[in-house]
Amino acid sequence: MSFKSLKAYQNAFDLAMMIFETSRTFPKEETYSLTDQIRRSSRSVCSNIAEAYRKRTYPNHYKSKLSDSDSENAETQSWLHFASECGYISSEEFEKLHQKSEEVGKLLNFMINNPGKFGVEQ
Repeated sequence: MSFKSLKAYQNAFDLAMMIFETSRTFPKEETYSLTDQIRRSSRSVCSNIAEAYRKRTYPNHYKSKLSDSDSENAETQSWLHFASECGYISSEEFEKLHQKSEEVGKLLNFMINNPGKFGVEQ
C-alpha cells in the first residue's frame, strides 16, 4: 500500500490543489506572504503524511510526523482566515476550504489514535 492511497493524503492533496487554484487570484503584493505561506502549509500537510507513513516502523516518528501534519493543517486554516478577512475569498469559498481542512484534521487524528490500523507496531 502506498501513502497515496491513504484517505488523509488524498483529501489533503485535494485541499492543497484547491488552495493553489484559489490563491492564483490573490493580489500580487501577497505573493511572498499570504500566497506563498498558504501554499507551503497546505502542501506540507501532504508531505508530512507521506513521511509518517514511511516511518511507521518507528511509532514515535510516525506520530511526530502526523502531529507536524496536523500543525500545518491548523496553519493553513489560519491563512484561510486571513484570506477571507482580507476579502480575497468569498465566505462560501472559505467555508468550503475550511470544511475540507477540518475533514483532513479528523482523518489525521484517527491515524494518530489508531496507529495499528496503518501498520504501526506498538
